[in-house]
Amino acid sequence: MDSLLELIKKQRVYFDGAMGTMLLDAGLPAGTPPELWSLENPEAVEAVHRQFLDAGCNIVTANTFGVNSLKYDNYDRLISASVEIARNAVKKSSREKLFVALDIGPTGRLLEPLGDLGFEDAYEVFCRTVKSGVSAGADLILIETMNDSLEAKAALLAAKDCSRLPVFVCCAYSQDGKLMTGAEPEAMIAMLEGMGADAIGLNCSFGPDMALELIPRFLSCSSVPVIAMPNAGLPRADGGRTYYDVSPEQFSVYMKKISECGAGILGGCCGTTPMHIKAMIDAVRGDLFVPVQKKDITAVSSYTRAVTIGGSPVLIGERINPTGKSKLKKALRENNLSYILNEAVSQAEAGAHILDINAGLPDIDEVSMLKSIVTAVQSVCDLPLQLDSSDPKALDAAMRAYNGKPLVNSVNGKSSSMDSIFPLVKRYGGSVIALTMDEEGIPSSPEKRLEIADKIAKRARDFGIDKKDIIVDPLCMAASSDPESAENTLSAVRLIHEAGFKVSLGVSNISFGLPERDCINTVFFSKALDRGLDLAIMNPMSRPMMSVYYAHRALNGSDAGFLDYIGFAKGEEKKEPAKKDCGSLSLERAVIKGLSDDAVALSKEALLTMEPLDVINKRIIPALNEIGGQFERQEAFLPQLLMSAEAATKALSVVKERFPADESGKKGGVILATVKGDIHDIGKNIVKVMLESYGFKVYDLGRDVPCDRVLEAVKEHGCRLVGLSALMTTTVPAMEETIKLLKAYDPKITTVVGGAVLTKEYADMIGADFYAKDAMDTVRFAEEFYSLKE
Repeated sequence: MDSLLELIKKQRVYFDGAMGTMLLDAGLPAGTPPELWSLENPEAVEAVHRQFLDAGCNIVTANTFGVNSLKYDNYDRLISASVEIARNAVKKSSREKLFVALDIGPTGRLLEPLGDLGFEDAYEVFCRTVKSGVSAGADLILIETMNDSLEAKAALLAAKDCSRLPVFVCCAYSQDGKLMTGAEPEAMIAMLEGMGADAIGLNCSFGPDMALELIPRFLSCSSVPVIAMPNAGLPRADGGRTYYDVSPEQFSVYMKKISECGAGILGGCCGTTPMHIKAMIDAVRGDLFVPVQKKDITAVSSYTRAVTIGGSPVLIGERINPTGKSKLKKALRENNLSYILNEAVSQAEAGAHILDINAGLPDIDEVSMLKSIVTAVQSVCDLPLQLDSSDPKALDAAMRAYNGKPLVNSVNGKSSSMDSIFPLVKRYGGSVIALTMDEEGIPSSPEKRLEIADKIAKRARDFGIDKKDIIVDPLCMAASSDPESAENTLSAVRLIHEAGFKVSLGVSNISFGLPERDCINTVFFSKALDRGLDLAIMNPMSRPMMSVYYAHRALNGSDAGFLDYIGFAKGEEKKEPAKKDCGSLSLERAVIKGLSDDAVALSKEALLTMEPLDVINKRIIPALNEIGGQFERQEAFLPQLLMSAEAATKALSVVKERFPADESGKKGGVILATVKGDIHDIGKNIVKVMLESYGFKVYDLGRDVPCDRVLEAVKEHGCRLVGLSALMTTTVPAMEETIKLLKAYDPKITTVVGGAVLTKEYADMIGADFYAKDAMDTVRFAEEFYSLKE
């Protein structure tokens, strides 16, 4: 029998549908996690598998989506039982080429720095799950419904480290085409494909109509098979009955279009029954199968965006590198991350596409410092980063912590360098700068530099690293010490570019030791761009250098209508840069950018001339409103929103120390809970952070909260505003029960509900007073609620 990886190259493969939906129909009590029935009612679980197999699917997913060691002490027993049930169903089928997937869902907690779960803790949780699934006999690993890129990375890394099974990864995108934490499909594909995922796609969140809009974006840049497993639409209410609004026939029409686009692995998520899967398979069975084509795309990514290298020049901000920078050296030695974060923000605003991060000083712990800077910079800036170090241990730590696909600087032609760097690039994913030097030094001729580039690329192939991820730096030497350096370097740029490599340069090196360096740099930069330079490591704060960049794009056809050039020339692109000392940085700006240390210092400064309440209402709250507006306009994303809220919360704590003892400064109280049976409290925690940053008193009851515990909290705190969260279809009935209990006690209690499976119609049906589509919606409602009470 063909292996699964061989099969997905030859034909379409079909997953099953919604286990939770089917078990609810089979009598699963409201609020009971579906995975418990693998022990309590295994016959019902096996019956679901057999129905989906009879419908024609090739892969059944074990009933393990909600199982992990954070939730269950007996996780191994649950996983073993679930995989065994699925295997039994497969054995009883008369069909061949059937597979059992270990189904891995999110932990239900947000990873640091946005949440409270450490990356290594998440990695260990996923390792335990994978090891149990492998021991139980799973054929593949399906990581699905991921809405945080860093958690997806932890899960994939665990799957690759702890098994040799095929690994498929699906993420849950919102209707704006992004993950909850902001990642676009292109960013996720760059990271997941770089780390070795065998297939990549989407599941859950919405129906097949929205999936049809997103799938072409996957197919345009993915070199591995693409998966589509949407919901059967959205949940609706009809006389107390819950149903999903896309019928099997409608589902099959959309899935046929998705198949025709080129998605080769199809299935369903919430609300999809065996009838949906059968209709889908019948609809696409006769369609021509076209294997996915390899894409020659060089891309790196952050947690939100991918930057493609090739075509329009890419600018790498050089200012977070201590070479020749006394203030940065001082900041590194004093662990002054505030200075470094301001440098990151200012370069991003000046127009850099990637930021270089170098912590190489002889008298500091580079391993821990580089990792700390990477994590801190990613908390306030969503540009991809270039991890710049000659120490493999520092690169290992930084690449592991990095959220996305990094650019690694660097490897060279020495065997020792390649043998230490390429395993890191292969394991964590990444593109790598290849320096044209080896054991014999830096050759003077362009031809010799190309030979080293070819040698590096050949050795990279031995590690499974494609040429597209090798970016060659022919090494620009100072013209002051070598008058022929400029022409030799430019000739090397052209030669290496014509050989099919992407080319980078540290442009500013050319002027080292000379006066008026910008004059030399701009001329050299312009010449290098004409020779085929793809990436320039340069100072984006230099207007002359940026002028060359915009003019080059305007003249080579990359800037349609000269719009970017005109905008730059008029100053529309030149935003106010973040300054390097808090004295020239406003409190509002510190809050908006999530610069917590600066926000604290500037709050203290503001209190010298303003009343505490004025600092809150005229400085901090307007800043929060501004970042909230950016979030709603998709100009900022969840990480920026949460870091801004953290900065505001720290600033508020300083200001509130000045309130009289009998004044709390709080606007009112809100009780929050994730309902019984649901361990996914990410959304609830985000709401908590935002409410607290606006000055509300939050009583957080946690997750998996019984109805009577919510009522006890209402009685205990005298609070009449309650927020309830649910992620899973199977736990929404528990939300309804909680609302009924609260209303029976006091009809004036107001409930706000939210969660991935909810709609306004559904919220109305279960008796909620308000449906919040996101955290800012909840804040607005709380403000309105308490303003009416005053």
